[in-house]
Amino acid sequence: MKELESSIQFLPGVGPKRAELISKELGISTFGELLRFYPHRYIDRSSFTRICDIRSGDAYVQLRARVQSQEAGAKKLSVMLSDGSGIIEAVFFKGTKWVAEKLTVGSEWIFFGRPQEFNGRFNLVHPEIDSPDRALSQGSGRLTGIYPSTEKLRNSGITGRMMNRMLSTALNACMPEIEETLPEYVLHEKGLCGLRDALRNIHFPKDQAALADATRRLKFEELFYLQLSLLKQRYIRSHGSRGILMPKVGDAFNRCFESLPFPLTGAQKRVIREIRDDMKSGHQMNRLLQGDVGSGKTMVAVLSALIAVGNGYQACIMAPTEVLAQQHFRNISKYLSDTGVKVALLTGSSRAAERREIHAGLEDGSIGIIVGTHALIEDNVRFRGLGLAIIDEQHRFGVEQRSKLWAKGAGELPPHVLVMTATPIPRTLAMTLYGDLDVSVIDEMPPGRKPVNTIHATDGKRLRLNAFLKSQIALGRQVFVVYPLIFESEKMDYKNLEMGYEQMASDFPFPDYKLAIVHGKQSNEEKNFNMKAFSEGRADILVATSVIEVGVDVPNASVMVIESAERFGLSQLHQLRGRVGRGSEQSYCVLMTGPKLSRESKQRIELMCRTENGFELAEEDMKMRGPGDLEGTQQSGLPVSLSIASLARDGKLLSEARAYADRILNLDPGLSAPENELLRRELRKDCYAVRDFSKIS
Repeated sequence: MKELESSIQFLPGVGPKRAELISKELGISTFGELLRFYPHRYIDRSSFTRICDIRSGDAYVQLRARVQSQEAGAKKLSVMLSDGSGIIEAVFFKGTKWVAEKLTVGSEWIFFGRPQEFNGRFNLVHPEIDSPDRALSQGSGRLTGIYPSTEKLRNSGITGRMMNRMLSTALNACMPEIEETLPEYVLHEKGLCGLRDALRNIHFPKDQAALADATRRLKFEELFYLQLSLLKQRYIRSHGSRGILMPKVGDAFNRCFESLPFPLTGAQKRVIREIRDDMKSGHQMNRLLQGDVGSGKTMVAVLSALIAVGNGYQACIMAPTEVLAQQHFRNISKYLSDTGVKVALLTGSSRAAERREIHAGLEDGSIGIIVGTHALIEDNVRFRGLGLAIIDEQHRFGVEQRSKLWAKGAGELPPHVLVMTATPIPRTLAMTLYGDLDVSVIDEMPPGRKPVNTIHATDGKRLRLNAFLKSQIALGRQVFVVYPLIFESEKMDYKNLEMGYEQMASDFPFPDYKLAIVHGKQSNEEKNFNMKAFSEGRADILVATSVIEVGVDVPNASVMVIESAERFGLSQLHQLRGRVGRGSEQSYCVLMTGPKLSRESKQRIELMCRTENGFELAEEDMKMRGPGDLEGTQQSGLPVSLSIASLARDGKLLSEARAYADRILNLDPGLSAPENELLRRELRKDCYAVRDFSKIS
């Protein structure tokens, strides 16, 4: 494996300094890593454009033209080119002396670059230059890969052409060493080309068909090993990990179920059955519960907690904020009023005497269900027998924090785990982020909920909006107003909370209107005081940042105004909209934007007005923004980094790869058969060491 591990500094034109920069900017240090760095698009260099046919919007053009004249200025070199159909200017700001010597008047060259319009005429700034003979010998008459780059790399002379040269040298040097990474039977059954052909044709495609074959092979390999790794973990856990056996439901469950003021939806019943099957299986449950805002996840959590209580164990429900924990506590206390099960609330604000009482109740088992925040994972919180841990909005808790809860299980066996999220996750992302969990989805809304009327408005309609808000308040309703920023930013002229609050106070003066304000920079006491004033109806308008996105339940709030809505992603807009429409009255969500919107922002706003389906919105959000941004993380937030496949675009191939990986593991769970030795070896590599997002450990 000598060549594959060689440092890229030994490639012609690279050297130690450039190698260090490439390593820093792209994470590439060796020939082998370079070969797995793929183009993100291709340009067809097989044809020429006539100068007279150049149009605005052309990404790149390739011209065969003669130099007509040169003019050297203080800072630039201007070269006029003609191909008989027209004249175009080529402009150079760097290396002008070298270019002037090369492009003599009358000489013919091939120019490749991006056309720009300047003073009504097209020009080419720093086009690539090739002699016709050299271009033909290097095979530029074919598809050319364009690689991801950075400004620092370009400024250091590491151009697209140089990347192509580096890859050509590395590929030729490493070709004899490249070993196949998929078993022969996989290549045969899935109709995939070999790795050597794939790497050759991904960088230097023979034609479109060869590129398509190479792309499919490399994408399939990446997604297949990702899913094989996740499913293997899941198989080991579901068959190897013992869990607390909970065979019955118990009286408390039945009493709660029978006294519900509303029937459960079919989706809620299905999910409770899935959870119940896990808890009586003798294996530890690790289940993700996805449900749109208002779909009834809390009710499922309560009934699941009562199964644990009915089997002699305790349950805890951990929420990311005090506001959400208090809300869960209020709702759960109502549901449990006829069951005789004691429920308690533990947060950072709990007083010392209260804490002592709760700690004692958890240790002697008299408290059946505890609702809380991070306070639940403090060392002095001990359970008599924790059988079920429910984590709400699980991505908001760090792994270390969650592992402390895991360690509080009953005896040697870990608690069953149910993680819940109201952020709809696209199926392809859920398969990857939570690929080794069992996933339940509540895809049905409770009857009687009216759709939220979503409207797009610009600042020009501010007076009409204010009149509408006043009419809603006169009817006894309440209003949310959400801003993307807390303090004014010089770089962004978006509405911000500080100025917005002052404007609202002026438009809705005291004492006729009462305003409350909530944002992340406030202390917990301030936040809770203002939030409580709003939820108890003492304030008509709550001005807030997106801190209220998760879990705030005020059934009387009928209007959500989102300022600078173009600043928010689709999933976040949907979460915010979910704060209204919780009562029986018609609710409204007003998306306020500036008059000029980018194409993508316009798309997002139109989609929000068109549908309330969170899963549809999440799929679209991922296509627009990429998978990394969905939960506030970049691509690095994924369990493995994907080099060529895309969760947004390759959903069908991901499903195919997962089904195939599942089939292989069903036949050979340990991958111990001789034909799977290669799979076993590949899975041991660092790049397939998938971080386990599922467990609390």
